[in-house]
Amino acid sequence: MNHLLSHIQSKHLFTGSKLVLAALSGGADSVALLSLLHDMRLPLHALHCNFHLRGPESDRDEAFVRQLCQQLGVPVTVAQFDTAAYARQNGISIEMAARQQRYQFFREQAEAMEAEAVAVAHHLDDQAETLMLNLLRGTGLRGLAAMSPRTGIIVRPLLDVRRADLISYLSSRGLTYVTDSTNLERDALRNRIRLDIMPMLRQINPQADEAIAQTARIVRESLPIYKEAVNGRFAAAGVTPYRMPLEFLRQQGPEAPALIHEWIEPWGFNTTQQDEILRSLGATPGRMWHSPGACLLLDRQALVVKPAAPAGEAPQPETGQQLEIRRTIVGSIGETGPMIAYFDAERLTLPLTLRTPRRGDFFYPLGLGGRKLLSDFMTDQHLSRFQKQAQPLLCHGNDIIWLVGLRSDHRYRVTKETKVIVKIEAHTTDS
Repeated sequence: MNHLLSHIQSKHLFTGSKLVLAALSGGADSVALLSLLHDMRLPLHALHCNFHLRGPESDRDEAFVRQLCQQLGVPVTVAQFDTAAYARQNGISIEMAARQQRYQFFREQAEAMEAEAVAVAHHLDDQAETLMLNLLRGTGLRGLAAMSPRTGIIVRPLLDVRRADLISYLSSRGLTYVTDSTNLERDALRNRIRLDIMPMLRQINPQADEAIAQTARIVRESLPIYKEAVNGRFAAAGVTPYRMPLEFLRQQGPEAPALIHEWIEPWGFNTTQQDEILRSLGATPGRMWHSPGACLLLDRQALVVKPAAPAGEAPQPETGQQLEIRRTIVGSIGETGPMIAYFDAERLTLPLTLRTPRRGDFFYPLGLGGRKLLSDFMTDQHLSRFQKQAQPLLCHGNDIIWLVGLRSDHRYRVTKETKVIVKIEAHTTDS
């Protein structure tokens, strides 16, 4: 089966000198992948996830993986997850929870070990199943493209190899593997596609898997041309990954559905939600839609996306940026701007704190003198709901002294009696 080895090498996915991490579940596909990478004499390190979802079977898989790696002389790192608890805490399915935990683990290990790639064992049969799964859920061009040979740090060396060829390879090498019993259950849609739909399609066309995977490849190779055209239109209209002006959408006519799909699909919104969003463009602002990865708001003049923050974390600005505060003692008021504020230094004691708004917050806007509810002030400034939630507030004790970028507090202003002036600058940094 040297043709499999030659096939992987022809993809030029690895330099041959840098560390490669191999995802190893213990199943036939991942065992074949590990063995092939081992035959290529790559610097290897295996990664295994124990999700503790199948009782003794999960521990059996871990033990098998450890034994196999010992036999091959490949180091292995095993992660232990309470996936059921994670799914409950985040309100997501077990399948989604396992996926999030798996790929987060892969990214962390790749960074920690300075690996050039994490190799996963998706093969041609998986590719055909993925496209069929996307079709049944409703999808666009990205869904029709299915999986890519490389997605960031993740590489798929076997993406155009049939599973039957991998089984033959394992047999020829005398290699054993474990079987995940849940793959034989029909609870999950992907399993029903694998066990019922794909066999039926092969009766119609014995090369059904190859034909479907070829479609995915053609669409994937066409995507850069399409994306370049769409991104050009987005850039000209001021569309960002976080904000799409409503006026732009209204001008697109029959092309609006395709453009809005292209814009929000990466955030995980489904086709039903996309249809609802289109129908709601003339509705009263304030309606919201949620996906596993984000929240979308129909604001007065734009659709606004806010990425979902992990449980317990404060809302992040819709720009995807964080704030850095710098404090300097100056002799007089000089440079001005929305991200610069001046205060009477003698009225301030350290530390100053930065937070986001809370219910009932108030301050004394500079120039007004009187007290005003923070929520009312931000409404007057035409801030969206997301902007209100993420508005940075610089505080002195319990007092809000600066709505960063908007207005400072009258009580802490510089006056004729001020002896020492403190200049505070806010700088955005990528999150």
